[in-house]
Amino acid sequence: MFFYPGYFHYLLFIGPAILLALWAQFRVKATYAQASQVPAHLSGAAAARHILDAAGLQHIAIEPIAGELTDHYDPHAKVLRLSEGVYNSRTAAAVGIAAHESGHALQDAKHYAPLVIRNIAVPAASFGGSIGMLLVMIGLGMTYQGVAAGPMLLWAGVIGFGCVAAFQLINLPVEFDASNRAKRLLVQYGIAGPREMQYVSGVLNAAAWTYVAATLQAVLTVLYYVMLASGGRRSD
Repeated sequence: MFFYPGYFHYLLFIGPAILLALWAQFRVKATYAQASQVPAHLSGAAAARHILDAAGLQHIAIEPIAGELTDHYDPHAKVLRLSEGVYNSRTAAAVGIAAHESGHALQDAKHYAPLVIRNIAVPAASFGGSIGMLLVMIGLGMTYQGVAAGPMLLWAGVIGFGCVAAFQLINLPVEFDASNRAKRLLVQYGIAGPREMQYVSGVLNAAAWTYVAATLQAVLTVLYYVMLASGGRRSD
């Protein structure tokens, strides 16, 4: 982590997003733990396979992956990877998460526009996130020393953070849609009953708040550095 004179101003500025993220992480862990105690008649892998096959996506493989809550769909390899606690577990948490990731596979198959845009935006967001802070640090230092190129580098860093914020904004409808698909399909295919769905909804709704928190932090970060670049705040 880079530190500069206004770093604590920055922390205060994005404080609401940090608090929301901490609360969301707590909710995810709590609801996941609760839902992991509620039995389901299919494992996460079996639930995902049922959803994918019903959509004609038999070609999409399902693989176990190490770690906890490392579940994801790889649109390039056309593989759905489920964490060890989801792949073999027959719980409401497992089928809920598996159905959510299956929802991403369905989005990919149907060329869901926000997902297509998100996939295109990944390189820019990754590059912007990695180079943005460095450019801001160098730009701030040069600006305060009166170097002419400082503001240009500072604004370049702001643009880098802007790419991250744009990615997060695009990601929100992608994640919300995947969760909505998951809830609908679990009921439609009889994979989860009313009792199980209460816990599934709890896990997916808690996870949704983590995406909201990430988006809020990204947007507030851009606003903070725009304020700096515009001369609206000077760090001592």
